[in-house]
Amino acid sequence: MYLQALAAAGAEAVFIGPEESVNDSVSRYAGFLIPGGGDIDPLLYNEEKIAEFDLEEAQRVDFDMALFHAARERGKPVLGICYGMQLINVAMGGTLFQDIAIQIGGAIKHREGRHAVKVGNNPFFGSGSYEVNSYHHQSVKGTGAGLDAFALSADGVIEALYAPGCRFLLGVQWHPERMNNGISETVFESFVGACREHA
Repeated sequence: MYLQALAAAGAEAVFIGPEESVNDSVSRYAGFLIPGGGDIDPLLYNEEKIAEFDLEEAQRVDFDMALFHAARERGKPVLGICYGMQLINVAMGGTLFQDIAIQIGGAIKHREGRHAVKVGNNPFFGSGSYEVNSYHHQSVKGTGAGLDAFALSADGVIEALYAPGCRFLLGVQWHPERMNNGISETVFESFVGACREHA
């Protein structure tokens, strides 16, 4: 679905992983999408575990962290989706809610289904209310340095953030590759447009 969504936006994409060289990859590709995945170990944001986890493999997390920092240093566009958004936030010094249901009173159901998000001013798509899908139990708590949240669900969970100081650094908590709701297509179109400018 990621490949299809990027192709629809006019990009040719390939999957890369820990077997690849970070430096070679940052030199070779115009931009990077960090897709969904498992949970991030809270030790990476200096917390002890207080919930049940389905941890992402450490090898992947280490690779994604190194790739993200290298891409940011080179000014390459980065888009993070679900786990990818959370990884960006942790990489920038932010923290996560380890389990929304446990830590946020009155939270809506985020593990499955759909819900509305309220989108504020941002450089990617129009402000307003949109329906998005939801497949997560963790979310951004404290935003990392230089990151601004611009979309929230009704319970206050951060659903999108970006870095105003970067040419393109965007994270969304929903899975835009799995739905058509106006802003999801624009997520990929904006990302691909930024990649073209850098190519």
